[in-house]
Amino acid sequence: MNRRRFLSSLPPLIFAGAGPARAATARFPRTSSVPGGIARVRLGAGGDAPRVRTGADRVLVMREGGDWVALVGIALATQPGSKLSVEAEHADGTVERYEIVVAAKAYASQHLKVRPGQVELAPDDLARYERERAHLAGVIKTYTEEPPSTLAMAQPVPGKRSSSFGLRRFFNGEARSPHGGMDIAAAEGTPVVAACAGRVIDIGDYFFSGRTIIIDHGAGLLSLYAHLSGVDTSVTQKVGAGAPIGKVGATGRVTGPHLHFTVYLNTAAVDPALFLPGP
Repeated sequence: MNRRRFLSSLPPLIFAGAGPARAATARFPRTSSVPGGIARVRLGAGGDAPRVRTGADRVLVMREGGDWVALVGIALATQPGSKLSVEAEHADGTVERYEIVVAAKAYASQHLKVRPGQVELAPDDLARYERERAHLAGVIKTYTEEPPSTLAMAQPVPGKRSSSFGLRRFFNGEARSPHGGMDIAAAEGTPVVAACAGRVIDIGDYFFSGRTIIIDHGAGLLSLYAHLSGVDTSVTQKVGAGAPIGKVGATGRVTGPHLHFTVYLNTAAVDPALFLPGP
């Protein structure tokens, strides 16, 4: 049997108790179906977690009381007014389809005038960037069946959080991709810790992000730590929440030391502030 439902803005989500998906404390602000936000889809009760997809990507599902709930990351590039299709297959074979109407959100923009040679990459740099982009796109698609033990994250480094998530820069009038993470001000060499327990799935030294670590927390929830001066972990290593993984630096294309922190949900970069305690 197929069913179709429509969703838009939904209330805050708090998980407690236990269930087959190992739910623990997870606090969210009011969920907002906007680019870079998270949509909440209630899936009903059942013994086993439904398998949920948006397009080709699996979606995180956890318990809330006696019900299953899907948390859908909405990509920053999603156009306001568009409808995001979500499909849930239950253990009994029932398939339900949902449509999330994406609302608008005004992110900040920055217009800069620079010399033309500072905007376009040299051929060798462009080739390197394209190789790295393809590699990272594959890493970000990682989905492991074991869900996170918690959705609450700790700030990975002490310091002032910027409000740069979603910032769109225009160089000489030409738009660049919006900023998909949070920048946290910190001195070079400051220890960086894992925001949540997980497994290290990628370490690299990339053209734009410099020394970078990506951690898989389970069920499509990943975190990325960039511009590091040093790395204190290794690929496949399991790390606990708060475990040291590296040090703040200024590697890659940056003007000074800081931590760039990104959270991915079903391959979409979403606002990390949704997972962190208040300032």
